[in-house]
Amino acid sequence: MNTLMKRLALAAVLVLGPLTLAGCGVNTIPTKEETAKAKWADVQNQYQRRADLIPNLVETVKGYAAQERSVLVEVTQARASATQVKVDASTITDPAQFQAYAQAQDKLSGVLGRLMMVQERYPDLKSNENFLALQSQLEGTENRIAVSRRDYNEAVRDFNTTLRTFPTVIWAKTMYGSSKPMQLFQASASAQSAPTVSFGAANPGAPMPAAPVTPGSAPPAK
Repeated sequence: MNTLMKRLALAAVLVLGPLTLAGCGVNTIPTKEETAKAKWADVQNQYQRRADLIPNLVETVKGYAAQERSVLVEVTQARASATQVKVDASTITDPAQFQAYAQAQDKLSGVLGRLMMVQERYPDLKSNENFLALQSQLEGTENRIAVSRRDYNEAVRDFNTTLRTFPTVIWAKTMYGSSKPMQLFQASASAQSAPTVSFGAANPGAPMPAAPVTPGSAPPAK
């Protein structure tokens, strides 16, 4: 009888033990940490997708607007700088490394915006099928970058809060002492917004063209 009771007690411990720990949040930290890392991978994938589009975009613009050399060089250099920043899973817990990556990507966003405005001066470029296809892909990618950064920030805020709140803070100080708070993307002048790639509207700051004058009619009022 005693042996049976001991076995039942052991079985109860084996069954209830993990449930009790789970109820106390012992698995919460690694679960949310992996979620944040997955969102970080999504951000990297979208930035890489954008980097892959740029060479073809630059070549297409160059074919119609070779004189815009300074902008083309800036885009090429910004892309090189952004892709040369080495990142991995540890980047999101390293403030200096994370900021270097974010700033390089934000700079690329800024010069891309300037490149896309070049098309306003070149009607042939605006109607080029290859350029329009690249524009559409870039616009979609920039939107996905904004979404992936937002989702990453939300996952990181959730994870960082878990490290500081009860009862999970207990596990953060004991079992998961190596888990560190992660870095957030911060808004800046060029961050979190896609370059202007809508070609339907004219430059709002440009003067309106003068109305044509019919021979024999009075000149337009000044």
